[in-house]
Amino acid sequence: MKTFYTIVKSDYLQRTRSYAFLVTICISLAFAYTLVPEPNASYSTIRISNYVGYYNSAWFGYVTAIMTSVFLSITGFYLVNSGIKKDLDTNIGQIIASTPIKNFSYLLAKAVSNFAVLMTIILVVFFVSILLFVLYNDGYSFEPIQFIKPYLIITVPTMFFVSALAVFFEVIFRRHSIIQNIIYFFAFMVLLVSTTNSEANFNYDVFGGKIVTSQMEKSVQETLPKDKEASLAIGFVINGNRETKKFLFNGVDFPTTFLISRLIWMLSGLVLLIVISPIFHRFDIKRRILLKKSKKEDFEYKELKDIVLSDIPAPKINYGILSLIKTEAKLLFRSGRKWMWIFNLLGFLLLVFVSLKSAHQFVLPILWFLQVGRLSSLTTKETENNVHYFAFSSYKPLSRLLLSQIIAAVGLMLVLASPLIIRYLLQADLLTAISIILGGVFIVSFASLLGILTKGKKLFEILFFLITYANINAVWIADYFGALSQGSTYLFGLLSGVCIMLITIFSIRKFQLNQ
Repeated sequence: MKTFYTIVKSDYLQRTRSYAFLVTICISLAFAYTLVPEPNASYSTIRISNYVGYYNSAWFGYVTAIMTSVFLSITGFYLVNSGIKKDLDTNIGQIIASTPIKNFSYLLAKAVSNFAVLMTIILVVFFVSILLFVLYNDGYSFEPIQFIKPYLIITVPTMFFVSALAVFFEVIFRRHSIIQNIIYFFAFMVLLVSTTNSEANFNYDVFGGKIVTSQMEKSVQETLPKDKEASLAIGFVINGNRETKKFLFNGVDFPTTFLISRLIWMLSGLVLLIVISPIFHRFDIKRRILLKKSKKEDFEYKELKDIVLSDIPAPKINYGILSLIKTEAKLLFRSGRKWMWIFNLLGFLLLVFVSLKSAHQFVLPILWFLQVGRLSSLTTKETENNVHYFAFSSYKPLSRLLLSQIIAAVGLMLVLASPLIIRYLLQADLLTAISIILGGVFIVSFASLLGILTKGKKLFEILFFLITYANINAVWIADYFGALSQGSTYLFGLLSGVCIMLITIFSIRKFQLNQ
């Protein structure tokens, strides 16, 4: 038990003391502040037809709990799905493997640590929601139970399941984080669509909010004419010119079967850990040692020929950038699993054959998201592999090395998007084609900037997931490649954002080189 507690504590402290976690907390504060808009805001987060609830304790508690359950399920997985990998990379895993702790206990400790990290973020959102109630409430009294109950019943079970699922994916896919990210992306989308659009039993809702939103819809339906149906919208919904009306929402009395189902979801996380514990590698390095021995033996017994110095070609010094661009392009192409290029090829072909609108709004952002592993390590791979001192001491590391990385990545993104660009050019739609090109430069610059700032991949992976999800759901503010917005004003704003990021990237890297 002491070993279990030590693993949980050390893993939790290691994550929460990092710079990336501090950035995550700041983003969580900003996110929590937007969950319940101020009374005169032009958007809403949960809206039924033209109605939102009166700003009482129940509305604040349930809305923030539901939104946190959904959106932290998106980002939380990417935030915590590297616990085992860190132990493997730092060789702490070998020390743990030498202790008597069982596989299930270790995996459970990692899941509990993941859960503790996510609960820290939930607590931040929880207290911000109370603060927002004090600022915005419509004169209703503060009822603590209306805040505590939805978080305990809706959000907490979901987060524990996601925490266990992150460990499950790490064991199944080992160190292939890109596969974890992509599979979870599609799994999340399927779960969200099935939960939102189906009339399935509330007990099957992993996010736990369907039973609440259904009660809200029923409350609004009672005030509407019989020929109109209450339509639910979840997310950051722009109100537009619609007049916002209010209805009274006093919370939900959860049935016993639903409470049991929430416990079952938590138990399902434990079941996943039990299932994978027998196949957990337990940081077994025997295969690696045998491979090293075999290579050493081959070297020892291989007959070496005499080396004639005159036969060795003279080295040629090349100060150009083309060779570096070629090298970076090869690194991008070869990173990740080779069979993942099957999905890239499928997306490439879909850009050719599906309708322009579908290709632009749905296929392109998903195809570009498949490159998340490549983009996230674009400016961090030197640090990850401990060659940054060597790389940064190279000839002109800014104008050659960093620039070649950005050019190679932009080239990859534009090659993947080339069928769509060509189709727009054939239709003489030059502005949309340019917006896609700028979109490729934008997302590469964004990945480079976050990589340089945080010296890690997590923040970009989380934000890229959110941006892709927002684009698929037609959220115009996240449109960075012209799927929803066109025109010279949009292009100027996009170009300005790209220029600002590029200037910031080179300025920060120059500052780092001078340290």
